[in-house]
Amino acid sequence: MAKLTRSNNKVIAGVCGGLAEHFGLSASAMRIVFVLLLFLTFSAAGIAYIILMVIMPKKNSGDSYKERMQDRLNQ
Repeated sequence: MAKLTRSNNKVIAGVCGGLAEHFGLSASAMRIVFVLLLFLTFSAAGIAYIILMVIMPKKNSGDSYKERMQDRLNQ
């Protein structure tokens, strides 16, 4: 199983993108679920997002050119 890291496919900090990559889901679907959780849990999901943003390491910035272009095509 892949290591859980923040994604380069990001809107704010890459947490939802990283979770989506780790679990093999669509990043858009993960973001929609997260927004729904924000409203349903009275912002507890926002606190969890901030905690994950601090805890999750960034994806290696030493990615090859080919991997970066593949990430852009997958967005």
